[in-house]
Amino acid sequence: MAEVAVRPCKAEDCPQVVRLIRELAEFENLSEQVKISDQDFCEDGFGKDPFYKCLVAEVPPEPHSQDGHRIVGYGLYFFTYSTWKGRNIYVEDLYVMPEFRGKGIGKKLMSSVAQMGLQQGCTQMRLAALDWNRSAIDFYLRRGAVDLTAKEGWHVFRFEADAMRGLALGEPRSGQGPAHM
Repeated sequence: MAEVAVRPCKAEDCPQVVRLIRELAEFENLSEQVKISDQDFCEDGFGKDPFYKCLVAEVPPEPHSQDGHRIVGYGLYFFTYSTWKGRNIYVEDLYVMPEFRGKGIGKKLMSSVAQMGLQQGCTQMRLAALDWNRSAIDFYLRRGAVDLTAKEGWHVFRFEADAMRGLALGEPRSGQGPAHM
């Protein structure tokens, strides 16, 4: 395969990244949870106060994907902070189209995100994987990740918008069955 370029996402790449986000959600059987529009995604990453950073994996004009796409993967990340360790980088998504897997693109994306973190003085890189996604878990473990659920017993929680509103208003909530991440 010709050289794959990993480069910072540009505003004009946003529709292609959203396409990949939808592919990832479909792979994770969570398509119904994707609510982001191309416009909102672009504003959130390229507006006045960006919420995320993103790298894309781009292949040359030939060989492009079966559907003619040249952007075949992405790594979306943002910076966070640990009161114990200081600066952290969080990888929200690392995705490569199925037809381009096994060609080193995921490794190249992950390496590039790690470089971004190191350039910003980060001491840790964090991410999450669904418990059934053994190939992703193994991919991360082979590269030196520590499974905090297994090793330290950490659980990751999320408050959805309604729960956030209740929390902000001081309204107690209970009996909310398990949420899907």
